[in-house]
Amino acid sequence: MIPQFNDLRASRRTFLTAATGAAAGTMLAATVLPDPRSFAAARAADPKKPRLKKAVKFGMIGIRGSIEDKFALIKELGFDGVEMDSPSNIDVKEAIAARDKTGIGIHGVVDSIHWGTRLSDPSADVRAKGLEGLKTALKDCKAYGGTTALLVPGQVNDPKNENYDQVWERSTAEVKKALPLAHELDVKIAIETVWNNFITKPEEFAAYIDQFNDPMVGGYFDISNMIKFGPSPARWIRVLGKRMLKFDFKGYSHAKQWVDIGDGDEDWSEVLKALAEVGYEGWATSEVSGGGREKLKEIAERMDRVLGLKQAG
Repeated sequence: MIPQFNDLRASRRTFLTAATGAAAGTMLAATVLPDPRSFAAARAADPKKPRLKKAVKFGMIGIRGSIEDKFALIKELGFDGVEMDSPSNIDVKEAIAARDKTGIGIHGVVDSIHWGTRLSDPSADVRAKGLEGLKTALKDCKAYGGTTALLVPGQVNDPKNENYDQVWERSTAEVKKALPLAHELDVKIAIETVWNNFITKPEEFAAYIDQFNDPMVGGYFDISNMIKFGPSPARWIRVLGKRMLKFDFKGYSHAKQWVDIGDGDEDWSEVLKALAEVGYEGWATSEVSGGGREKLKEIAERMDRVLGLKQAG
């Protein structure tokens, strides 16, 4: 059942009560495992281990040179793919050629203007520009051969002009305007969880996605971002189930805040268990400060350890 929120001016407490109930009602259906035969070959060695592909954000590749040079480096270091920014000044054709030459997959794009040109902005003109940015991201993603455009839907930062319910209402309306293009291109809009004072509980995330009742909208879960809000990453994953399109991560510590991958409070054994339970297969993308060869090599090795992948060469 899709939750209905007829009065978007209702208090956050009222919303949370409705969202929690609605998400609980759909949780079992969302986490039903697929036919295990479809994963038999991939999980022959360990049936409880999800099959993951390792990626970085393009901006993390901190070497001089062409896009092909950058892709070649991450390929050498054991990465499977990369996530680009859009809109950007990146030469899309050059990136596609580099993809084809190196074999690095471009699995998606990040909407690069969603913070400054928000779909939740009080100004209709700003929202219109934000929508055009999202549409550009969808088009570039299609050109790259990717599957998702990552979107932060808005930010709660003004109790009168950009509050929780206004962010929900405005961003929902703008995302709906992009759905026809998403269907045409077969590129999904992946809503990301960040520190924007908006979605801080897994039930909220599930309810926000479910309201669209559209397979072209799903979740892009940042495992590390949400630790500070209480529910464990594994719980988020179990509540989201099949709604979760992709995930990225850093390292977050309650005591130290941002730390290296593997040094935070993420319980990776539970995360991997939850991913396997919901049948997740696909991209795992790091989002940390990058650098040159040695730094990227370290990142690759840290990712391998927490994700249970083979060690980098």
